[in-house]
Amino acid sequence: MLKTILAISGKPGLYKLISQAKNMLIVESVADKKRMPIYASDKVISLGDIAMYTDAEEVPLAEVLESVKTKENGQAASLDFRKASAEELHAFMAEVLPNYDRDRVHTSDIKKLIQWYDLLVAGGETEFVEKLAVSE
Repeated sequence: MLKTILAISGKPGLYKLISQAKNMLIVESVADKKRMPIYASDKVISLGDIAMYTDAEEVPLAEVLESVKTKENGQAASLDFRKASAEELHAFMAEVLPNYDRDRVHTSDIKKLIQWYDLLVAGGETEFVEKLAVSE
């Protein structure tokens, strides 16, 4: 699911990939469902390609979002990232990903994580980790 959700540099929010053309992408805002073109000159990254630093290795963003979902029981984050102090944000992160790298994961990264989580939940996107089909 996260492969088709994009973050676009210089544009707030998250976008869902709708279509691809020769030199552009057609995306739809997760928040308000407005569509717009994104050109090759825009810096675009798929949420599926993002990971968070830990003391051991990098953890895919999907797993971190799934951990936030578990902590919040599938609801929007209980912590308001706009008003929370740095200590509150780091305490939240420690609950979600206990071994996160405190030197390389900045307060702004935690704010972005909570913001993205809230946008995805509000947009009805709650399956962060692909479920593997179990054959009987």
